[in-house]
Amino acid sequence: MRAIWKGAVSFGLVSVPVKLYSATESHDVAFRQVHESDGGRIKYQRVCSIDGEEVPYSEIAKGYETEDGEMVILTDDDMAALPSTSSREIAVEKFVPSDQIDPMLFEKSYYLEPEKTGAKPYALLRQALLDADRMAVVTVALRQRTTVAVLRVRDDVIVLQTMMWPDEIRTPDFQVETGEVKDSEVKMATMLVETLAGDFDASEYEDDYADAVKDLVQTKIEGGEIKRTPTSTKTGGEVVDLLAALQRSVAAARTARGETVPDEAEPDDDTDADTVEDAPAAKAPARKTAAKKAPAKKAAKKAPAKKSTTKKTAAKKAS
Repeated sequence: MRAIWKGAVSFGLVSVPVKLYSATESHDVAFRQVHESDGGRIKYQRVCSIDGEEVPYSEIAKGYETEDGEMVILTDDDMAALPSTSSREIAVEKFVPSDQIDPMLFEKSYYLEPEKTGAKPYALLRQALLDADRMAVVTVALRQRTTVAVLRVRDDVIVLQTMMWPDEIRTPDFQVETGEVKDSEVKMATMLVETLAGDFDASEYEDDYADAVKDLVQTKIEGGEIKRTPTSTKTGGEVVDLLAALQRSVAAARTARGETVPDEAEPDDDTDADTVEDAPAAKAPARKTAAKKAPAKKAAKKAPAKKSTTKKTAAKKAS
């Protein structure tokens, strides 16, 4: 695991340097929206609802919609002026009984690992929480926002669990009409509860849906029921681009030497039309350069012939 935050737990005059790790991960099955006929992915454009034009990221701002439907535009300067904090402290506010916190308030869980210098105070805090059967209510700044969380012990590790604010818990707007409940019915319900009573073991439960989807996909792959698209694999595009680049490099090197480039050396990736069209233009200057060099070689051969004639003339004069 990779630490996503570093700071210190402080309670009283004690400070415990710690690292924060995400304690959970999602295994939900992810699907893509694709074209049924060819398997191509569906793309979405950022289109303005007023002028119908596509909007680049550089022109997208944050907007707050009022109850009347009016839109308030917030600039980067407005966002920077909002209260935020970058404190690296997990401040313990109080220690409360564990049964006083409604589990509905819990949001996300993190593991706290002590730094080497904080191993002993970490162990002391962990033991104190266990002996008192309490949770520590703390405030912590994560992603530049201060939130309320609790510290509790799980498998000898202190866990930080962020909590939702009280006004984020909705109140049901309906009433349950139970009617008259007979004593005999309550007795039978109690017997059923006792019959199904047991201890909770999370390992007894599995995500049957995710496993069924994986088996279904594997069956279709083995049966050849797949759509081959240019982006079927994450690395497919990179391999094609690299191969085309190597082919163009070989062709350019050969033309620079005045060699004839065979057709197979040309890039055969017809998905990059612009690059293929540019290839002949790159050859033309190379061929002209080769043509200029040819007269230079002939001139070099004529020079010794002139010297030879001069020597013969001198010999005749001497005689």
